[in-house]
Amino acid sequence: MLVRGLLGAPELRLRLVTGEDLLDRPVTGLYGTELPDPARYLSGGELVLSGLLWHRTAADCERFAAALAGAGVAALAASGTDGSGLPAALVDACRRHRVPLLEVPVDLSFAVITERVVLALAAERGGALLDGHRRLLAVAAGEGGLPALLAAGAAELDAPCRVLSTTGRVVAGPELDPRVCTALVREFLRADRLPVVVRRTTLLPVAERGGDRMTGWVLAVDGDRARDELAAELASLVGLERARVVQARRIGNRAAGPLLREVRSGTGELAAHVAAAGWEPDVPLRVVSASASDGRTELVAALLEEVLAAVTPHALVCAVGAEVCAVAPSGAGWAEAARSALHTVEPALGSTCVAVGISSPVLAAGLRGAAVEAAHARRLGARRGGRTRVVAGEEIAAHQLLLASAPEELRGSLRRRVLGPVLDYDAEHGSDLVGTLRVFLDCSGSWTTAAARLHVHVNTLRYRVGRVERLLGADLSDFARRVDLYLALRAGG
Repeated sequence: MLVRGLLGAPELRLRLVTGEDLLDRPVTGLYGTELPDPARYLSGGELVLSGLLWHRTAADCERFAAALAGAGVAALAASGTDGSGLPAALVDACRRHRVPLLEVPVDLSFAVITERVVLALAAERGGALLDGHRRLLAVAAGEGGLPALLAAGAAELDAPCRVLSTTGRVVAGPELDPRVCTALVREFLRADRLPVVVRRTTLLPVAERGGDRMTGWVLAVDGDRARDELAAELASLVGLERARVVQARRIGNRAAGPLLREVRSGTGELAAHVAAAGWEPDVPLRVVSASASDGRTELVAALLEEVLAAVTPHALVCAVGAEVCAVAPSGAGWAEAARSALHTVEPALGSTCVAVGISSPVLAAGLRGAAVEAAHARRLGARRGGRTRVVAGEEIAAHQLLLASAPEELRGSLRRRVLGPVLDYDAEHGSDLVGTLRVFLDCSGSWTTAAARLHVHVNTLRYRVGRVERLLGADLSDFARRVDLYLALRAGG
């Protein structure tokens, strides 16, 4: 079929915005996306459907239109997210890049366009797959949701079908060994081209949010289905379900902004915001704080949504500056689930490092303290090695939380005030009395244990500790003095 044929379909009510001289382009496929740059998933000739969830600035429109033009798509059919029409920047970019742009009425479901195009293409190809396409479309248009769609896909393809998140969980479909699920997803994230066949399973991309492969879903079909049109069609229909999930999360997260602003500002009444989120006052809650080393806030927000989906069905996620915060009902195994999920996506992180802090469970009145605890846990995690770091409040000693709450300048001042003479002595003589003191205190003042750990004689250790006492004018048998020294040592990291 031609692009012109879409405009001639009265049931679609599409309006041509630009590209009058390009209407004889053939439409050979269909792809729904909310990626800011979907080029890697396009092979040319597609009618691209988009609700423009990726749109923030004029630069986004330029990037999107350039990607479509470079891939050789037939046309773009889009609808505005707020009913105010298509962005002028998108119209201009499509005109310059010679991409026909069709405006979709806000009250018209993309599923209707999908059905019309798929049926037309199937008819053109001789109708061999027509019945299968019809059945899938009928299920997609029904009320059964993703489980019913996967069941219909499995029946048509005569093979088990699953939807996996890129954090390594089964979103829908038959259960799968978690180790196998993780291995499949990591191979998907490493693949140069998609679809890819791994372990006798075909992995097809599902339309993602946020522009990164790691934030979407994966359709996994048993067997080699890389060139199967029905499998590709199923992935496209699953993409529509994915878009509904993303939109539902976005609507649900509207309550996150006011609640998290109250939590962070220390003003206002939290109970009302907690109730507005649908939680009872006696439900234990946790606060999560996350960030990326390169400031990729949207990526972190999308990842955090997927991570929390594995442990709770109801989480509020909101970006606050360079930090992403979340509040959700407390559940077991949060830290373990977060570590496993983030480890799964590591192949696609590149040089980005993600740090996550999780508070202890609290009631609504304790959310402000929980937010502080989560932020401190995240900062402690950011100091550790590795591309993904997860720290739970329960794992942090009290003195670490206290030190983390102090500004870096104050910690440095404390270290210098308490340990200054020893630091100067080490710098002048090339010694390590500070290291000796740290080991001595870590061993609770045990001479034999500390000497063994330092691989020195006890008398040597006594001499070094005596030197520290003389430099500081301190008696290390005094408990309060030991506490001061221990905190000053820890203030240095």
